[in-house]
Amino acid sequence: MTVVPRTDLAPLLHGLRGAVLTPAHPAFTAASRPWNLAIDQDVSAVVTAEDAADIAHLMRCAARHGLPVATQPSGHGATGRTGGGILLRTGRLNAISIDPVARTARIGAGVRSGDLQRAAAVHGLTALPGSSPVVTVTGAALGGGLSWFGRAFGWMADSILAAEVVLADGSSLRVTDSTDPELLWALRGGGGELAVVAALELQLHPAPRVVGGRQLWPAQAAGEVSRAFRTITETAPPELTLWLELLSYPGSSPMIAIDSTFLGEEAAARELLAPTAALPAPLSDTRAPLGVAELGTITAEPTDPGPGCSRAELLTELAESHLDALFTHPIDPLMMVQIRHLGGAFARPSDSPHGPLTEPFGLYLFGVPTSRGSRAAIRARQAQLTAALPTSGRVPLSFLDPSRRLSDALPEPSLRRLRALKSRLDPAGLLHGNVEVRR
Repeated sequence: MTVVPRTDLAPLLHGLRGAVLTPAHPAFTAASRPWNLAIDQDVSAVVTAEDAADIAHLMRCAARHGLPVATQPSGHGATGRTGGGILLRTGRLNAISIDPVARTARIGAGVRSGDLQRAAAVHGLTALPGSSPVVTVTGAALGGGLSWFGRAFGWMADSILAAEVVLADGSSLRVTDSTDPELLWALRGGGGELAVVAALELQLHPAPRVVGGRQLWPAQAAGEVSRAFRTITETAPPELTLWLELLSYPGSSPMIAIDSTFLGEEAAARELLAPTAALPAPLSDTRAPLGVAELGTITAEPTDPGPGCSRAELLTELAESHLDALFTHPIDPLMMVQIRHLGGAFARPSDSPHGPLTEPFGLYLFGVPTSRGSRAAIRARQAQLTAALPTSGRVPLSFLDPSRRLSDALPEPSLRRLRALKSRLDPAGLLHGNVEVRR
């Protein structure tokens, strides 16, 4: 097995239908960037696969010449673990097929959440979308996946029924509970190091009515708003999901928001959120009936790449003192402090590497670094805020930042099973995921 210099990669990969870009190509730099522009990636070539046959051809070449391959459909969640090898883009595998009777969807690895939601909505169905419509469903599900509807239906990964994959040796396999239950278990939230996913088959869910939106107040009301959030979450049914956010954008005054979704009628949603009616008048209130393809409008996250520095934690409880520590003081240099209400179906048994998510709340801290010094300041503020909170020591896999390991997300028995699979399926370690299984 010979390691090939990056200048020789294009001839080596001859026969691929998709594009092959090497550093000499003018589009290479842009094509090799991750979604988070604060992450550095060492890449020898970028391959855009046209279909599963392209993936198989690439992996056979990689196995023959000892070339690392890192798969990133859209670049979300990248941590820089590309190993100087080939960056595989699967964004063009974007076919969607809905079976409305069985309530299932077959999707290509490049299908984005918003596209699947639009296709499912035609049939009164929904997948399990997160806050951004441009994140790929496959990428999110391989990391477990926290959805707006997770309290009602569990992890995104719990919806995976089957997967069409290409292994490190270039062989193709349809993975089901019958053909390889251990690999299917691993694909339900164990990361992207075991196989390249070409397509997934997912269980969909009925969504006859959805109500969602954002209530926004000046930061001076943070104490009252955060206590109302805590009161509502104490008795919230699984159909209701709330996120509490303190926002501090450059050039504007700090604000605090409650973002919500509810699977049901608008009158019931407003009754459940009645404690917010006693708060000072909001700056805005966008709550309204939504189509399941419109959930991205709630937080209006960026749809173009940009730099970011994040930290996530899981909280074992949320007392009033914890709310005061997070929401009653300036958060500079952070742009956002967010608490997500979890529980519900997240806590039920799950045939996945993570298993049940028993922590009732998730914490997410985000800032935009403009220099090495600002990144250090963001990290320091994130550490300061989390130090006084009851964290469990675990983080959802899809929220791991580059400083964290897989052991920060998954329990030791799951790590042992994943490592055994890695040794069986990819003994040479050619596939590089965002987090390393073997470390």
